[in-house]
Amino acid sequence: MKSINWKVYLGIILLILSAVVYFVHWIIFRDPHHILIYMVGDVAFVFVEVLMVTLIIHALLEEREKKAKLEKLNMVIGLFFSEVGTELLTHSSDYDPNLNKIRKELIVTNDWDDDEFKRVHDMLRKYEFEIDPKKVKFNDLKAFLSRRTDFLVRLLENPVLLEHETFTELLRAVFHLAEELSHREDVKKIPRSDKEHIAGDIKRAYLLLVNEWLDYMMHLKGNYPYLFSLAMRTNPFDKDATPVVK
Repeated sequence: MKSINWKVYLGIILLILSAVVYFVHWIIFRDPHHILIYMVGDVAFVFVEVLMVTLIIHALLEEREKKAKLEKLNMVIGLFFSEVGTELLTHSSDYDPNLNKIRKELIVTNDWDDDEFKRVHDMLRKYEFEIDPKKVKFNDLKAFLSRRTDFLVRLLENPVLLEHETFTELLRAVFHLAEELSHREDVKKIPRSDKEHIAGDIKRAYLLLVNEWLDYMMHLKGNYPYLFSLAMRTNPFDKDATPVVK
């Protein structure tokens, strides 16, 4: 309210000063015709100025700000995959009994273009993601996620992520999985029904993780070739993946 009052007062003062200047001009030159010509011209230019500021300059600034936010967001996503995502994807895919049906489709190469990424995305929409509770190494998964809990919390607190719904949903799914496992003192002794419940939580995170990883790979290929090179060499779906350049 105080801010509004301040702006109102400033507007009134500026209008009064403008009127005073015009009055002084009239006293000196006694030429109302000249004053009206410039006054009408100035008023007419206001519309052009509003057009330039609101539609052109504002749009350019907004686009620049959007790109800056997107860049920060992709940096956060990259950090997530470096610290958690890639290894979690390795764990999750190992528990997928049908992985061989899509493994080759997810070996990203330098030859991929936007159409190829889109094709694989479309293929994943038709794929039935599954997690076999018998394959899940609950102790290893619990230990891995427990070491990353603080990191996940800090990511969830990052306001930049509020503008990326799918990635935020992924973080929630991974954090929920970590919480579920942390509440089991001995995951070896949990009954079959509980293992199936946790397998469902893994499946939820796995599905979101694969799609987000594919988007991230597409971003790296188009913007950061050197990061994309490392991401290809550490592809969690590639059995022969190695960070060592051969």
